Amino acid sequence: MQKIWLSNPEPHDFPAATDYLELLFPLNKAKQLTTQLKSVKTISKKAKDILRAAQLPLLPADNIHVKENIKKVKKGGKLSPILMVRGNEKLIIADGYHRLCAIYYLSEDLEIPCRLV
Repeated sequence: MQKIWLSNPEPHDFPAATDYLELLFPLNKAKQLTTQLKSVKTISKKAKDILRAAQLPLLPADNIHVKENIKKVKKGGKLSPILMVRGNEKLIIADGYHRLCAIYYLSEDLEIPCRLV
Protein backbone atom coordinates (compact mmCIF):
# COMPACT_ATOMS: atom_id res chain seq x y z
CA MET A 1 0.00 0.00 0.00
CA GLN A 2 1.24 3.47 -0.85
CA LYS A 3 2.20 5.92 1.84
CA ILE A 4 -1.14 7.09 3.20
CA TRP A 5 -0.08 9.29 6.08
CA LEU A 6 1.19 12.83 6.33
CA SER A 7 4.34 13.20 8.41
CA ASN A 8 2.70 15.65 10.81
CA PRO A 9 -0.83 16.56 11.85
CA GLU A 10 -2.43 19.32 9.85
CA PRO A 11 -2.73 22.71 11.61
CA HIS A 12 -6.54 22.49 11.83
CA ASP A 13 -6.30 19.18 13.76
CA PHE A 14 -5.09 20.90 16.91
CA PRO A 15 -8.05 23.29 17.38
CA ALA A 16 -10.34 20.33 16.66
CA ALA A 17 -8.56 18.38 19.41
CA THR A 18 -8.97 21.29 21.83
CA ASP A 19 -12.69 21.52 21.02
CA TYR A 20 -13.17 17.84 21.82
CA LEU A 21 -10.93 17.81 24.89
CA GLU A 22 -12.79 20.83 26.29
CA LEU A 23 -15.82 18.55 26.62
CA LEU A 24 -13.83 16.30 28.96
CA PHE A 25 -11.56 18.78 30.76
CA PRO A 26 -11.59 22.44 31.76
CA LEU A 27 -10.50 24.70 28.90
CA ASN A 28 -7.06 25.45 30.37
CA LYS A 29 -6.34 21.69 30.70
CA ALA A 30 -7.63 21.04 27.16
CA LYS A 31 -5.32 23.74 25.80
CA GLN A 32 -2.38 22.39 27.81
CA LEU A 33 -2.91 18.89 26.38
CA THR A 34 -3.15 20.28 22.86
CA THR A 35 0.09 22.20 23.33
CA GLN A 36 1.75 18.96 24.44
CA LEU A 37 0.35 17.15 21.38
CA LYS A 38 2.00 19.78 19.15
CA SER A 39 5.44 19.09 20.61
CA VAL A 40 5.63 15.31 21.10
CA LYS A 41 7.17 12.94 18.62
CA THR A 42 4.90 11.02 16.26
CA ILE A 43 4.79 7.28 17.01
CA SER A 44 2.97 4.36 15.34
CA LYS A 45 0.36 2.00 16.75
CA LYS A 46 -1.92 -0.61 15.14
CA ALA A 47 -5.49 0.44 14.32
CA LYS A 48 -6.98 -2.49 16.26
CA ASP A 49 -4.97 -1.65 19.39
CA ILE A 50 -6.01 2.01 19.35
CA LEU A 51 -9.69 1.10 19.05
CA ARG A 52 -9.41 -1.42 21.89
CA ALA A 53 -7.56 1.02 24.17
CA ALA A 54 -10.08 3.77 23.43
CA GLN A 55 -12.98 1.36 24.04
CA LEU A 56 -14.81 2.91 21.10
CA PRO A 57 -16.99 1.13 18.57
CA LEU A 58 -15.88 0.88 14.97
CA LEU A 59 -17.96 3.42 13.06
CA PRO A 60 -19.85 1.95 10.10
CA ALA A 61 -18.13 2.02 6.72
CA ASP A 62 -21.03 4.06 5.34
CA ASN A 63 -20.50 6.87 7.87
CA ILE A 64 -20.00 9.97 5.70
CA HIS A 65 -16.60 10.90 7.20
CA VAL A 66 -15.30 7.33 7.26
CA LYS A 67 -16.39 6.85 3.65
CA GLU A 68 -14.69 10.13 2.61
CA ASN A 69 -11.42 9.08 4.25
CA ILE A 70 -11.49 5.64 2.61
CA LYS A 71 -12.12 7.28 -0.76
CA LYS A 72 -9.31 9.78 -0.14
CA VAL A 73 -6.80 6.98 0.58
CA LYS A 74 -7.90 4.94 -2.44
CA LYS A 75 -7.34 8.02 -4.65
CA GLY A 76 -3.79 8.39 -3.27
CA GLY A 77 -4.52 11.12 -0.73
CA LYS A 78 -2.79 11.26 2.62
CA LEU A 79 -4.37 11.36 6.06
CA SER A 80 -3.27 13.27 9.12
CA PRO A 81 -1.88 11.38 12.16
CA ILE A 82 -4.25 10.69 15.05
CA LEU A 83 -4.08 12.84 18.22
CA MET A 84 -4.56 10.93 21.49
CA VAL A 85 -4.49 11.49 25.24
CA ARG A 86 -4.05 8.86 27.94
CA GLY A 87 -7.18 8.92 30.07
CA ASN A 88 -7.59 7.45 33.55
CA GLU A 89 -9.52 4.41 32.33
CA LYS A 90 -9.18 4.52 28.54
CA LEU A 91 -7.44 6.19 25.66
CA ILE A 92 -8.99 9.44 24.43
CA ILE A 93 -8.93 10.10 20.70
CA ALA A 94 -8.81 13.88 20.62
CA ASP A 95 -8.78 14.06 16.82
CA GLY A 96 -8.86 11.39 14.13
CA TYR A 97 -11.58 8.90 15.13
CA HIS A 98 -13.03 8.85 11.60
CA ARG A 99 -9.56 8.42 10.09
CA LEU A 100 -8.85 5.55 12.47
CA CYS A 101 -12.09 3.78 11.51
CA ALA A 102 -11.43 4.28 7.80
CA ILE A 103 -7.98 2.69 8.08
CA TYR A 104 -9.38 -0.17 10.15
CA TYR A 105 -11.60 -1.08 7.19
CA LEU A 106 -8.53 -1.20 4.94
CA SER A 107 -6.66 -3.39 7.45
CA GLU A 108 -6.92 -3.54 11.24
CA ASP A 109 -3.19 -4.33 11.38
CA LEU A 110 -2.06 -1.16 9.62
CA GLU A 111 0.26 1.02 11.64
CA ILE A 112 -1.19 4.46 12.29
CA PRO A 113 1.03 7.43 13.04
CA CYS A 114 -0.18 9.17 16.16
CA ARG A 115 0.76 11.60 18.84
CA LEU A 116 0.15 10.54 22.41
CA VAL A 117 0.33 12.51 25.67
